[in-house]
Amino acid sequence: MAVTDLQPILNFLGTATPQAWIDAAVVNQDLLLLDHKNCEYKAASNAINLMAKYQERVELVTAMARLAREELAHHEQVMKFIKKRGVALRPLSAARYAASLRTLVRRNEPGMLTDILVISAFIEARSCERFAAIAPHLDEELGAFYASLLRTEARHYTGYLKLAHLYGDAGDIARRIEVIRAQEQALIGDPDTEFRFHSGPPTSVR
Repeated sequence: MAVTDLQPILNFLGTATPQAWIDAAVVNQDLLLLDHKNCEYKAASNAINLMAKYQERVELVTAMARLAREELAHHEQVMKFIKKRGVALRPLSAARYAASLRTLVRRNEPGMLTDILVISAFIEARSCERFAAIAPHLDEELGAFYASLLRTEARHYTGYLKLAHLYGDAGDIARRIEVIRAQEQALIGDPDTEFRFHSGPPTSVR
């Protein structure tokens, strides 16, 4: 994916990753890989949960089945880097990012589905933006791997938005994007207590 291809994603997100996060990622690549692995697993789990919850929505189930397979394939690829580089596996506390975004999910349908899909789009778009931000600063092998993920993550982001428009109201979606964007930008820009793939600039590293 060319750098210019990122412009629609940057327009959607409204803010770029702070340089302080990039600097922290470069010097904490073990943590970066470990949390990236967790993010891929969680992305697959989110897709599978949507398939289970909305079984009657054929287009959603079909899209989520493909997405889950791709996320699990990415999980396996990250695991190979972890093993090859001798990174010790250990549990990590979850970043505040996804959980904080999900506090915005409405409790009644169709708002619930709309919000889950829009939030999922933001998570995928931010992942794509972060892969692009960090790839040039990594060694050739890992940088090339992260760059290779850009197109897939961009497709996931647009796929979630297409599903939101398939099942929801365009006006409602536009309003929810504004609400969710504001919280997403705060989570990415405000100082964070720990470094994670979706954290803000860390004040410490754990």
